[in-house]
Amino acid sequence: MKPFAERVVLITGASRGLGAGLALAFARAGADVYVGYRQRQREAADVARSVEEAGGRATLLGFDVTDAQAVRAAVDRLLEAEQRVDVLVNCAGVVRDGWAALQSAEDFREPIDVSLLGTFHCCRAVLASMLGRRRGAIVNVGSIAALRASPGQAGYSAAKAGLVALTRSLAAEVAASGVRVNAVLPGLLSVGMATRLDRRVLDARQRQIPLGRLGTAEEVAELVLFLASERASYIVGQAIAIDGGLSA
Repeated sequence: MKPFAERVVLITGASRGLGAGLALAFARAGADVYVGYRQRQREAADVARSVEEAGGRATLLGFDVTDAQAVRAAVDRLLEAEQRVDVLVNCAGVVRDGWAALQSAEDFREPIDVSLLGTFHCCRAVLASMLGRRRGAIVNVGSIAALRASPGQAGYSAAKAGLVALTRSLAAEVAASGVRVNAVLPGLLSVGMATRLDRRVLDARQRQIPLGRLGTAEEVAELVLFLASERASYIVGQAIAIDGGLSA
């Protein structure tokens, strides 16, 4: 029996990178996966195809996490079809690199709007259903930028630090009602944002990692699936770094 058989999982930011890897991992574990995306419908459709090839069921769900009404409407469509959300994984995020002294307010704010406010919108949209069933798990995907200085990423770091605080506070509010909320804090990975770094910059950062290599989407997925499962039934409000020792 697959651990997530007959479970409904919504993953935001699932059209590429780590989100796509998480969608595939949940599918292999038997889940019915809703592939959340904003603009990249073609890439999301490719992910959905991979999910189905892995033996899972995939449904595309397009919406903008920064728009509270759009989030509510999308989750309502999901609930109308499934009657529940068992797991929410908030993986949507953007980065706008630039020195803070030279950065526009809009570039600083966008990562906060997507990673922090967007996560809040998604959590709020699914919680009524989860609390009504007294069951559910939420895993928020943060970053080790929440724990250590990340020059040139002030807005992104602030968003991810806020995500840790949101995770802990929300977890304390809903744990007694059967809903667990936790976060994972990946370091540099071989997918996603790190792949867009200049090779020399990436090599320099990789040398700082005690393990001496980048992490993989599969490694992060193992932790996310664990936190979303009943095996983690006594883990609440935690933000767990998975970074090869970089934040040690």
